[in-house]
Order: sequence, then structure tokens, then C-alpha cells
Amino acid sequence: MTTTRVTTWNVNGLRAAIRKGFQRHLDVIKPDVLLLQEVRARPEQLPVEFQNPDGWHVIWNPAEKPGYSGTAIWSRHPIQTHQLGLSPSTPDSEGRLIEAKINGLRIASVYLPSGSSSPERQAVKNEWLDQFIMWSSDRTEQTPTIFGGDINIAHTEKDIFYAKANQQTSGFLPHERDWFGGLLKSGWHDLVREHHGEVQGPYSWWSNRGKARELDRGWRIDYLLCNKAARPLFESATIHREAGLEVSDHAPVSIDIRPH
Repeated sequence: MTTTRVTTWNVNGLRAAIRKGFQRHLDVIKPDVLLLQEVRARPEQLPVEFQNPDGWHVIWNPAEKPGYSGTAIWSRHPIQTHQLGLSPSTPDSEGRLIEAKINGLRIASVYLPSGSSSPERQAVKNEWLDQFIMWSSDRTEQTPTIFGGDINIAHTEKDIFYAKANQQTSGFLPHERDWFGGLLKSGWHDLVREHHGEVQGPYSWWSNRGKARELDRGWRIDYLLCNKAARPLFESATIHREAGLEVSDHAPVSIDIRPH
């Protein structure tokens, strides 16, 4: 039986990522479903071969603000249905969520806001956390569901190299960590952590300051989570550090799942 690979990747600007070797790393990783975040471009701004990439079914959710945020789903399999945003009635002007039905699976690409730039953005993030809990609580049972993306939260001290120095830093605030813990208690599975066990890391994002990238002193803020119905399908998880170092400040994260 052939497994399906689901990969999530914050590309830190798809146009820049393409110039830095995005396609070469994609050819190595070989995802069947690719969840992108921080695309920072409308499709028509990309090189022609990436606007409707050969062999892929693609959905874009660009932000209204040019060069900002934005998500996408690329799938080797036909996309049966899709929804942009948390719900049809919830505006998603920053292009932060796409949900699609692919081969009987519900799969979402998610890019939660960062609160690091200002108290105002932290307030936006907090509101998003509340809304996302409602979205996720509707999807804990029945249909096998996977969501992946840049959640902008390191859950525990195992998920961040400098834990003590970042206790009051957005992305590692006590209420954010409690929020993530609540997500897991409600029935979601952190597949990378379950695969690797209680080790330090593996990290998916590194600061450009100092030698954080070189010395692997990072944060694990890019996740693939699944609900109870999808958990029996899970086989393995991988963080592709080299692709992250060359193309983005985030590494791609993959899971392999068996057919259902």
C-alpha cells in the first residue's frame, strides 16, 4: 500500500522561495498534499509555471494586503470541496486558513497570526485563538481530519531552545501554551511530538540572529495535527531541516499516512 505524504511549509514569501530552490526541495520531499503559509503573493504574481503548477490541483487564499500572509493547498489528488477562512460567514482578509476535502480526508492549511510585533497584533492573535478553538472543536470526531501550518506557538519547553529567556515572549506566553494544551486535551494529536517522543525539538523555525540556525537553537512552531478518526492512519513524521535553512526561515514538516 502506498502512503500519502502531507507536508506543511511556511515559505516566507513564495516568490523568494522559488528563487532559493523551492522546487528542488519539493522534488526531494515529494509531498502528495502541500500546505503552504506566508505565500505573500497573488497567483498572477508568481512565475507562470507556478500559477497552475503541472500535476497539481491548487487552491490559493491570498491576503488582501499585498505581499502579506496568505495560504495555499497543492494536491496531487483532485480537491473535492474547499472553504476559505474559519467559516463562510467569518472574514479572512489575511488569508489564514484553507480547508479542503481530498480523498475522503479533511485537510486544512493554517497560519495563525504572530503577536510579536505589537500589543495590537497580540490582541488579534488572541482573538484568532478563540475563534480557532471553535473551528477545531467542530472537527474532533467522525471525518478523518488533518490540519497543518505555522501555529506561532511553542507548546512546551521541549519545543524551544531558550525556554527560560522567552517566558514573556509572544509564541511562548503561558496562555498560548495553555491554549495548545487544551487543543490536545480536546482530542487533537501532535503527530511530530508523538513520533519523536519527549526529545528536545526537533525545531522548525530559527532566528536569523547570532548562530541560531547554524547551531539548531530554534522553536518548534510548525505542526501537523490530526483528530481521533485520522490517528490510526499515521505512520511517521519528518522535519526537513536542510530545506528550511536554504529556502525559508521555517523547515517543511511532513507526515506519512496510510490509505483509509
